[in-house]
Amino acid sequence: MKKILGKYRNGNYSVCIFDDGTKIRKTDDDEFCPDFAENIDLKITDKCTGTNCAWCHEGSSPGGRHGNIMGERFVDTLKPWQEVAIGGGNVLEHPSLIPFLRKLKMRNIIANITIHQTHFEANQEIINQMVDEKLVYGLGISLINPTDKFIGMVKEYPNAVIHVIHGIVQGSQLNRLRNQGLKLLILGYKQLRRGSVYFEREEHLIHQRMGWLYENLPELIHDFKVISFDNLAIEQLQVKRLLSDEEWDAFYMGNETAFTFYIDMVDRTFAKSSTEPLDSRYDLLDDVVDMFNKVRNNNHVKQPQYVYCTCCRHFTVTENEAPECKYRNVCNLYDPEASHI
Repeated sequence: MKKILGKYRNGNYSVCIFDDGTKIRKTDDDEFCPDFAENIDLKITDKCTGTNCAWCHEGSSPGGRHGNIMGERFVDTLKPWQEVAIGGGNVLEHPSLIPFLRKLKMRNIIANITIHQTHFEANQEIINQMVDEKLVYGLGISLINPTDKFIGMVKEYPNAVIHVIHGIVQGSQLNRLRNQGLKLLILGYKQLRRGSVYFEREEHLIHQRMGWLYENLPELIHDFKVISFDNLAIEQLQVKRLLSDEEWDAFYMGNETAFTFYIDMVDRTFAKSSTEPLDSRYDLLDDVVDMFNKVRNNNHVKQPQYVYCTCCRHFTVTENEAPECKYRNVCNLYDPEASHI
């Protein structure tokens, strides 16, 4: 039976968070108006040894730098039961990770971390320590190879979620994970840093994998204990097409900057999300409320729209008009407002 982890008031609504990750918002008004971000995506390091993922949108490497996670003033302005999603790089390589997590725990900050499958399998001792001490609650694991050993290890952690990237994950990998009682998070493909270079080099392969996931998603969503998406994947996969209006209103957690934002503690910048262009980010401030207000008050830049061509089964990006497909015929684009493809 799930237990309440924390409750708090945020603007005109209340929030209740359970130990399995469930979050419930309640308000008497027509919309939720927060005073501060519910969740902050927190990058603490650019150092990552032993993986060198070609599509890494953070550009992490063995020679990457660490953020000054014990010295930044904004950490002391985090609110009780606020959530931080800690990532990198390989967060396990940061020498101050455990002291930082203990500091957050003392302040009743809910910490979740994301690590690569390679580092997950090789560092069970420290991961067990963090879980046993309740230093972290959510454990995100970036998939590379769904072996029987890996699946068995994931099942040892009730709050473990396997992360996959739209356009990188293969159909055979997802089929291997199906009907195993697992939790899955699908992330949108980010064309930033190495992710941009890899997309240019492997565009055809990426589009093939995107097309497979788009077409198989209606069946796939029934084969996992929990399946969720970040906002970019929701857009790229047109997830709304699979839900009724009532289901969408119940499950959709809000647009970027509605309840979340991103902090890069390595470069000491912040933005509405990790997909934001590097020249559109802001210098770090000393208060998380000030940063949240800045990103949501300046959230006016129109982002490219991802669309799916049903004639050539191809994903593309367009800002205004429907593009031409590879056969030079006008694409029969999926209409996100329609209920069918």
